[in-house]
Amino acid sequence: MKDLTGIIAQQTDIATGIRILTEEFPGAVVFSTSFGQEDQVLADIIWRNALPVRVFTLDTGRLFQETYDLMDVTRARYKQPFDIYFPQTAAVENLLKEKGTNSFYDSVENRKECCHIRKVEPLGRALQGAKVWITGLRAEQSENRTDMPVLEWDEHRGLYKYNPLIHWSYEQMIAYLKDNNVPYNKLHDKGFISIGCAPCTRAIEPGEHPRAGRWWWELSKKECGLHS
Repeated sequence: MKDLTGIIAQQTDIATGIRILTEEFPGAVVFSTSFGQEDQVLADIIWRNALPVRVFTLDTGRLFQETYDLMDVTRARYKQPFDIYFPQTAAVENLLKEKGTNSFYDSVENRKECCHIRKVEPLGRALQGAKVWITGLRAEQSENRTDMPVLEWDEHRGLYKYNPLIHWSYEQMIAYLKDNNVPYNKLHDKGFISIGCAPCTRAIEPGEHPRAGRWWWELSKKECGLHS
């Protein structure tokens, strides 16, 4: 097996890095997008370069209308398909029946349960058969991500996790979006840095940590379980 970690770490061009992985694992490279700014950068790179990557997103059922609007704008702009995975109906129905609509406000455990049903379980289905999972993670987003390498082996899921933007700064990301006229979520112009589900996301104040707007009512590591 090639030293993929070393090979990819040496690549400064993201399109080249992705192309190397698609050649090594044909038909088994996927990209998960939440339609945040980072993910729009990667989607633009993938589709602009016609890279053979399957793109998918998770629709939790509680997203902002602006996120749905961006999905349509992105589809119209690139004219490329992407798969949409929803949570299991029975699991959502049981959760709401047993704990109500907004149980995630009551405890960290309840919130993680909701995240698992709406995001983690659908992600597991979306990653079936994948050998490489491309993400839009950046080290600046969270203290939990500062030590993440560009390419890592995910033992739990049995695949490579490629984080090509991990060392990008916020300014680099914004510059790419502007220079390439990439569509983005209009909530970003209203103080929303990290955008997730509508009940769990708020705009941040000047000087606040980028993740402060996610699950703002709790003291935790501010992760949903997708990348932990």
